[in-house]
Amino acid sequence: MPTLTKIGRYRVTRRLGSGAFATVWLAEDDVLESEVAIKVLADNWAHHPDVRARFEQEAQVLRRVDSEHLVRVHDFGELPDGRPYQVMTYASGGTLDERLAAGRMPLDVVLRTATAIAEGVTVLHDSGVLHRDLKPSNVLFDMVRGRERILVADLGLAKEIAQASGFTVVTGTPGYMAPEQRLLGGGLDVRADVHALGAMTYQMLTGQTPYADRTRLTAPSKLRPGIPKRIDNAVLRALDPDRARRWPSAQAFAAALDLSVERRLLRWTARITGAVIALAAVAAAGGATVPYGSPPGWVRVRDDAHALSVAVPASWARQLRDQGWNPASIGLPAGPSPGLQVGADLASSAGTSPAVLAGVSPSIRVPGSATLPSHDDCVQQPDRPVSVNGLSGQVRRWTACAGTGTSYSEILLIGDRGAYLQIRQNGPVDRTDDVLRTLRITRPGS
Repeated sequence: MPTLTKIGRYRVTRRLGSGAFATVWLAEDDVLESEVAIKVLADNWAHHPDVRARFEQEAQVLRRVDSEHLVRVHDFGELPDGRPYQVMTYASGGTLDERLAAGRMPLDVVLRTATAIAEGVTVLHDSGVLHRDLKPSNVLFDMVRGRERILVADLGLAKEIAQASGFTVVTGTPGYMAPEQRLLGGGLDVRADVHALGAMTYQMLTGQTPYADRTRLTAPSKLRPGIPKRIDNAVLRALDPDRARRWPSAQAFAAALDLSVERRLLRWTARITGAVIALAAVAAAGGATVPYGSPPGWVRVRDDAHALSVAVPASWARQLRDQGWNPASIGLPAGPSPGLQVGADLASSAGTSPAVLAGVSPSIRVPGSATLPSHDDCVQQPDRPVSVNGLSGQVRRWTACAGTGTSYSEILLIGDRGAYLQIRQNGPVDRTDDVLRTLRITRPGS
């Protein structure tokens, strides 16, 4: 595969991966100062009219649909040798396939991930398109303003639902494709994608594909005790060989999973609210001593690995994600690292409610090792130095975002186990330093 250095106006930096039909390159858009992924059709397929048409159709579908859970196509062109290319969203957090290499995932992460994938697929279906090749390598992760975003990619086998009554070629990936996809002219509908959603959810829950033993389908809870019966039923129904008994849509499957997410969230909210009430009651009774120097009325949270903790105002502490973060969001090597997100409404697409992302990484050890996110619709304030518990770094603050009271503080703390924080606020009072004073990082072995 020849190395490309330039694709259109984009400066190629490295190859991300190759498949049977195309190669994907990472490139810099020097005009807009951003990274993009560029998918180039392979030379041996570029002159096949049907393959080329399918490549162009994929770009057209991704261009016209609108979802935060689908990869977006920003540009389309042709190399001097005739190979077409599409310029797409670059997702720096890797693929679901890479994460599954480490085995099964935490239950709340599974539910959140599966729901997000199903929401993206629902948008495709509402636009009249079947994906037909949903699998872990086609699910990408990205970080946007400290919030992980899950994206469905690779619509190379996608097809208009209206044309699904008589496919003449068997398509899909074993382990994820529905039984009817193995039949020529079987007549596919959205329930084929529902089967793939069920297969990926099963794998996230158990660490193996549904028919890994090639004999029968075992309920997830038999392989992983503690999975609620409701989740067992939801996943098994999605995988039913008889599509008439499957969930009728990706949206219905997402709703079944989201109910569980909502109930877990309510339990968390009840616990955190109880803690806030208890703190307030003790303080009113005569001046509580709050651990680690947290201000009265604040709530301390820590990540699942007990690597770090931070305190926030009680009104911010409504939701918690404690399963870590991906340092690739600030230009460091990708991979799970200890971290947490706490905020009033982490699921809000508007992104205006108060929230804190805090993570540690041994890669944050020298100045310039990471790149702080920029916020194009905000006003950048001058950087200022900061020192927290033996770590030194800088605070970069962005205010008046989109002309509102929303602001972002981006903090990088350098050390053997450095830290990154993003603090989102809404209002005239800046609590950046107050939050930083509560940060505690547990050293390995301590």
